[in-house]
Formats: sequence, structure tokens, C-alpha cells
Amino acid sequence: MLAMHKNIKLLAWFNFFTDFSFFSPIAIIYFSRIAGSFASGMSIFSVTMVSSAIFEVPTGIFSDYIGRRKTMVLGAVSAALSIAFYALGFSYIWLVAGALFEGLSRSFYSGNNNALLYDTLRESNSEKEYHDFLGKTSSSFQMGLAISAAIGSIVAQFSFPLAVWLTFVPKLFCIFVAMFIVEPKLFKKSASNIFHHLSESVKHFIRNRKLRLLSISSTYSWALSESGFQFRSAFVNTVWPIWAIGIASMLSYIGATVSFYFSGKVIRKFGELKTLIIGSVYSKISSIIALVYPTVASPAIMTTNSVFFGTGTVAENSLLQKEFTHDQRATMGSLNSLASCLAFGAVSIALGFVADKIGPAKALLLIAVAGIPTILIYIKLFEDEAN
Repeated sequence: MLAMHKNIKLLAWFNFFTDFSFFSPIAIIYFSRIAGSFASGMSIFSVTMVSSAIFEVPTGIFSDYIGRRKTMVLGAVSAALSIAFYALGFSYIWLVAGALFEGLSRSFYSGNNNALLYDTLRESNSEKEYHDFLGKTSSSFQMGLAISAAIGSIVAQFSFPLAVWLTFVPKLFCIFVAMFIVEPKLFKKSASNIFHHLSESVKHFIRNRKLRLLSISSTYSWALSESGFQFRSAFVNTVWPIWAIGIASMLSYIGATVSFYFSGKVIRKFGELKTLIIGSVYSKISSIIALVYPTVASPAIMTTNSVFFGTGTVAENSLLQKEFTHDQRATMGSLNSLASCLAFGAVSIALGFVADKIGPAKALLLIAVAGIPTILIYIKLFEDEAN
């Protein structure tokens, strides 16, 4: 029990420092200035996700074989190297190098950290409280982003590289925190060979219809929403000055912090699928209203989406974890992330090209409209569950 509480506290701090990023709110502007266009700037995000996709399955299997703690440490080291290359930023190639290490870091975290939380709770027969603890530990991501966002945009007003260098320090804290994680006693190294382990994970996706639909919807919606969110600062900069961009980001992160923290209570009251449907419908409507006729109020309207971001993310992940098998939990999480990262890689570059042609507002409007089909999938799953 002591190990469980220690891991949860450490995971919360780890998440906080992971996303304590002074340059996150202005990343697309920083990348575009060095690379020369929105398309080239968004390609850095694409490289991050594609490299993450390449490493997803190997690192997921790695986690199932050698343990959650060691995997977290390696991810933290990769994140620190990523920020170092971004900060040096001598040319587009240096940004690509940073993106490759960021992708590696993401792949170490993606299936592993949620599996660590689930295994930790399972050790004390508390896995039914997974969505509560996932929401509270995930709120630390958003809190870190909220605190650093406003400061970062002000720093960037004077020096973009300084905002990136300041982000290097929290990454060192991540390495320190990860080293104190306690490996869950229920964790056991996979006894099968790697290819059989991967094969069993793929077969489970094929056999489980609910898991297939959840994976398709999560992949598609995440690729669109994450691409749009990473690009949003470019739009905000068309109606607000650079120093104010952090305010929009801070408001979004505060909303997401609250959303994550109370997601357990919301999900218990409405259920995972109803929570997803309500959040998705609001997000699409508010984004379309803000972008059809862009005004100085548009960024503020778009930040209200964050109120449903945490509850939706936790609800979706909770549904997926229920369908994953214990022995392949991290690997299956990585397979799902693999698909999401590949989809993001394609969408982000396309978004950059479209924005160069028709402008940031119209490009983001297309993203909002394209996400409507995911609502239909959630409704179908809800109907199946009701029947």
C-alpha cells in the first residue's frame, strides 16, 4: 500500500515536470521562424509523432519485458536531449534531431506510464479506481503547462531560445523523480518471445470489436485535435500579440487541469461514453463558432473546450484499459499510440500546407468539421452498450 501511494505521488510530480514547458505555447511560431513556413514548422511535430510511431511497439514490448521504472528513466533522458537540440536550433536539421528524441521519449511513456498506474492499483485491488487516479495524476500535466505557459510567452517576447533553454531544467527533474519509482510486485517479465507477444496483442485488436472501434475513434480524433491544438498559437497570433498567447494557453490548461481532476466523479455520474459524446459535441460547436468569423474573442471561446478535454481523455483511456489484456497492456497501448502518431504525422503536415494557402483560421475550421464522424462512433458504442 505504501508503494502504491508513493508511485502515485511520484507519477503526479513526474507528469508536472514533463509538461512544465516555457516554449510549448509558442512552439509552432518558433519552429516556423527557423524552418521558414507553417508547413515546415508543422513538419517538426510530424517528425516527432512519426518517430514516436516507429519506436512505439519496440518500447511497449521493452516495458513489458524489463519493467516500468527503467522505461520511464530512459524516456526522461530522451526528453532532456530533445529540448537541448531544440534550444540550439541552429537550423531545421537541429529541430529534426530534437523531434526524433522527443518522439523516442513519447514512445517510452505512451504505453508504459498508464500501465504503471494500472499495475500499481491492481497490486492493491484498486484497479476499479483507475479513472479517478488517472484523472488526478493527469491533471498535473495541465497544471505544469498552465504555470509555465504565461511565463514562457513573456520570455519569448524577448528571446525564443531562452524560453526553450528554461524548459531543459524540468526535464532533469523528471530523470530524478523516475529513479524513485517502485516497480509493481505484480509486474512479471513476459515469458513468451517478442514476436509471439506482439502477435497476441494484434490478434486481440482483431477479435475485439469494441476495442477496434475505440481505437479507430481515438486515433482519428487525437490526430485531428492534437494537430489543431499544436497549431492554434499560429491562429491566436493573428488576433492577439505574442505576449498574450500564453494567456490563451494558460486558460486552456487551467480548464483541463480542473477537467482531469474531477473526471472520476463526472465519469461515475454519466459513464464513459456519454461523457465522450457530450464533450465532443461541445468541442466541435464551439470551435466552429470561434472560427467561422474570427474575432478577438475567438481564442477565449476556443479555450472553453478544455473543460471537457480531461474528462474525455480519461473516459477514453479507461475504456481502452478495460479491453486490454494484462500481459500485453503496455504493448497494446503502444499499438494504439502507433496508429495515432502515424495519423498525426499525416494530418499535421497537411494542416501546415493548407494554412499556408488559406490561412490559420480556415485551416483550423476544416479540422473541427473533419472531427464530427468520431461522435457517430461514440453514439454507436453507447447504443451497443445500452442494448
